[in-house]
Order: sequence, then C-alpha cells, then structure tokens
Amino acid sequence: MNLIKVESKINAPINKVWESWTKEEHVKNWNFASSDWHCPNANNNLAVGGEFHYTMSAKDNTMSFDFWGTYEKIVIEKNIEIILGDGRKMIVTFESSDTGTIVTEEFEPEQDNPAEMQREGWQLILDNFKKYVEQ
Repeated sequence: MNLIKVESKINAPINKVWESWTKEEHVKNWNFASSDWHCPNANNNLAVGGEFHYTMSAKDNTMSFDFWGTYEKIVIEKNIEIILGDGRKMIVTFESSDTGTIVTEEFEPEQDNPAEMQREGWQLILDNFKKYVEQ
C-alpha cells in the first residue's frame, strides 16, 4: 500500500517543534484544517503503548470525532510511529535543517475518501501547525 506523505519546513528549532507537537496544551491550538474547526480536547500519553486522543470538532457543533492512536515507537526529537485507531500506520519524522525543522508525516490512506483529499486535509493541518509554531 502506498503511504500518503505531507511535509512542512518550520522556522523554529527542533525542541520547540517537538514540544508543540507533543504537549496537549499546544495540540489544541493547531490540530484542525480550517478556522471553522477546532480541537477542544487533547489527551496525550507520549509513551510506547500510550495513546493520544484529540477531539476534532466543527465550531458550529455539526460534526465531531476522536482522532486517536497508540504509540509504537518514540525517538525524542527524531520520529514517532503510531497505529491509528482504525489500524492504519502513521510515521512522523522531525529533522533539523539550516533554517529550522522539517516535519514529515506518512500515513496509510483510509478507504472512505480519495487519497488526494486526505493528503490535502493532512497538509492543511500541518500548515496550521507551522503557523502556530512560528508565531
């Protein structure tokens, strides 16, 4: 199966990027694709075998879901391997660069939506993460 890949170059040091990615109080500020959505709840047990649960919700309360997964591997400030709640694999890598940090997400596509739509949605969330970290 082909993995979908999204990436962002973030103008911030890797330790700030890592903290913004993994700390609940930061996740709530960026984990949504558009301004009419938000992440009202974020729980994260960053440990192998631990789970994260992020509520992704439309601000008008018409739709909400729990985006969650279980950590399989964690190398601090390097990479995270996750099994998502529906069994799909996700890998997030963090790489220092001359201008900051490159964050790459690779994930198995789900079967309900076209792959390009999934790629675009995940890229929008990653772009929102970049904007949050750089502000």
